[in-house]
Amino acid sequence: MDEKKKTGREIEIDHIDLDVLKTRTTEIPGLIPYPHHSGGVTITPEDKGKIKGRAMAAMKEQTNRELEQLINQMKPLIDQANKLKKRIHISEIIYEADIPFEPLIGHCYYVYRKEEGKAFMSMISPEEWGPKGPYKEFVGKVKLLHDHTWEIED
Repeated sequence: MDEKKKTGREIEIDHIDLDVLKTRTTEIPGLIPYPHHSGGVTITPEDKGKIKGRAMAAMKEQTNRELEQLINQMKPLIDQANKLKKRIHISEIIYEADIPFEPLIGHCYYVYRKEEGKAFMSMISPEEWGPKGPYKEFVGKVKLLHDHTWEIED
């Protein structure tokens, strides 16, 4: 053969150590940390810090998104709970007030405060009392609900 046409490196069969080659083979090639044949994919060790950093960033992004979603879902419940607490507070004030009649569910009434600070309920609105009603302060217009709590009407 012509020297110029030779490509690659010539393999010297006499220098091949078969015992060494046997240690570089395995019955289960997926367990060795290097390619087990000449066309195999090169396996390079990864930077574990980068892997953990990317995983942490992805985890934080996902959990923050989930927390935000939970907070948005909770807001209507918190508003509902606050409205209920307000109804309870108003109901306690009304049930401690003087009520000279039996209120009917679904009807609106008017709550006033007398000079001595005691509250009372009336069917008469402030406009109907006129400028000199028997009260010191108008507290509000309320409606009796089906659960016997009271709601302030606007």
